[in-house]
Amino acid sequence: MNDTVPDPQPDTPTAPARKPGSAAHPPGTLTAPALRRALIAGAHRVIAARDGLNRINVFPVADGDTGNNLAFTLGSVLNGALSRRSRHIGELLKRIGDDAIDGARGNSGAILAQFLHGVAEHARSQPALDAQTLAAAVRHGADSARGALAHPVEGTILSVIDSFADAMEDAATRLREDPRGGFSSALVQARSALARTPQQMALLQKAGVVDAGAQGFVDLLEGIAEFVDGGPRAMRLRAHLHAANESDDAQDHGHAHDDGHAAHGNVDPERRWCTECLLIVDSERGTPIRREPLRAALEAIGADSMVLAGGGTRMRVHAHVGAPQQLFDTCAAFATVEAMKADDMSLQSRSPGRADRIAVITDSAADLPEAVIERHGIHVVPVRVNLDGRDYLDKVGLATGEFYRRMAASQQLPRTSQPPPGDFRRQFEFLCAHHPLVVYVGLSRAISGTLQSAEHAAARGDAGKVRVFDTINVAGGQGLLTWRAAELADAGADADTILRELERLRPLTLTWAMARDISHAVRGGRIPAWAEPAVRFTGLTPIARVNADGKLGIAGGLFAKAKAPEAFAAYVAKRTGKALGKHTRLRAIIGHCDAFADGERLLAALRVRLDLVDAHLVETGPAIGAHAGRGTLVASFQQAPG
Repeated sequence: MNDTVPDPQPDTPTAPARKPGSAAHPPGTLTAPALRRALIAGAHRVIAARDGLNRINVFPVADGDTGNNLAFTLGSVLNGALSRRSRHIGELLKRIGDDAIDGARGNSGAILAQFLHGVAEHARSQPALDAQTLAAAVRHGADSARGALAHPVEGTILSVIDSFADAMEDAATRLREDPRGGFSSALVQARSALARTPQQMALLQKAGVVDAGAQGFVDLLEGIAEFVDGGPRAMRLRAHLHAANESDDAQDHGHAHDDGHAAHGNVDPERRWCTECLLIVDSERGTPIRREPLRAALEAIGADSMVLAGGGTRMRVHAHVGAPQQLFDTCAAFATVEAMKADDMSLQSRSPGRADRIAVITDSAADLPEAVIERHGIHVVPVRVNLDGRDYLDKVGLATGEFYRRMAASQQLPRTSQPPPGDFRRQFEFLCAHHPLVVYVGLSRAISGTLQSAEHAAARGDAGKVRVFDTINVAGGQGLLTWRAAELADAGADADTILRELERLRPLTLTWAMARDISHAVRGGRIPAWAEPAVRFTGLTPIARVNADGKLGIAGGLFAKAKAPEAFAAYVAKRTGKALGKHTRLRAIIGHCDAFADGERLLAALRVRLDLVDAHLVETGPAIGAHAGRGTLVASFQQAPG
């Protein structure tokens, strides 16, 4: 996320300054320019504190991303509503609420977005706010945030927002002229409520921390207070927060931290996916989103930690589920689904405990066995797949087997698209918060814009903390290079050592594919158009290879149908042995596109012909299958370590 914005546009036109008492709004009211500047200060304070918030994140799941989620949510507001001047506070708040809903991330981010959306709902007609109206808007925002959750939990950001709202209402009855006095006393109450969160939740007390989302809300208020008290020059960055699993001598906010804390094991394996999407009512559908029926439908599929933030035309859905696509499909019955994301909390929760290790991440075009991903903690950014007018997250939102079943029944050619930079940015930010460096092992630049998308995201993040590597490969070849990078990271190698090894292995990593039907590849532009009639005329089963430039090209063909897997094995074994050495010990990843039996036959035939010391059969995902077609086999080889 880009957590800086250009210098704010001036909130007043270039005109002579007004004399005191001649302003358009009565003295003692909160104006749009003042609120905008104060919120910019508060948002920047939260963004500056995000690493500390990540470290104390233990609820609802200790996945170490609360700081990033709040920063991403507020970053959307910074780069949207707060980047433009406004003279009407209701209009400003409406833009803030909409931007927060659109950019909300995570449980706390969605709750904060709903709070801001609720404040805007109450104040949308107001050009400025007096103390009473501001207090009433904050109370409406607090009630709205609580209403967004099916099962509100005390000791969280909700409790602190409620205390803040209560104090604002109390102050408004005493300080009728100036909202600033009410805000100052309400901030004191919010700090006290934050300090009480460990007493309200046993998990926090055991970890020796306050709730991370609640701390982030107080950070927002404190940033606002610093600006109100002294302007931009008074803003200060406070010391970083300590992690929940740091040693007993770490002290912050009066909380000791238990070295034996085990909060990072509290991910429910049945609901390991932190899943989100944005629901939008388009002009054709027209029916507003109904919160309670949507909530009931999501509860029926077992969704937990649910937050439904927004209103009848735009709603951010956040929940923990076992099958992300089930949530997306359920939501699609209520509105158009956009901005899908699903994070594996089980994998995320391991990152804080591996802070000395380089993080390795790839995209879903890489074919990797699940056991390898799990063993080495490899993070994966999903490619987008469009089938029958619906977008899916490759291998996450849409399981590979289900993709091929839907593809077989579809009358349309599936399409793929690269992940947007925001998908990479979110992952990079999370990993940079917990690891010294991140190495992204990406899909060939010559095949897709995915690598470029990652480069854009890396350029907008922490300078030098993300290294991008072009595998000039795909499928199993990309997977083999990612696997090797993760092994080296586990062994304690630094980023330079990992990248040198990948550079050495890149020309020694070979990928071949055999397609019984190349019409998908031709229509998708991966294979030249002249090849299709030639294949039909000759009866050849074509073989393609990833060339040295990273492009896929026809390498030959086989006059074989019934025994095509065995013939393909003989073909690639001969050429692989010649390229890498006849007696070289090899790793192999064999992929199949909805052709498990053929994949088994191919792997068995290769074991006879090559010295495969570590070989896996995997189902090639939609990022490849959408173009290669069902029945395709993919074989990738690499020199085994040692």
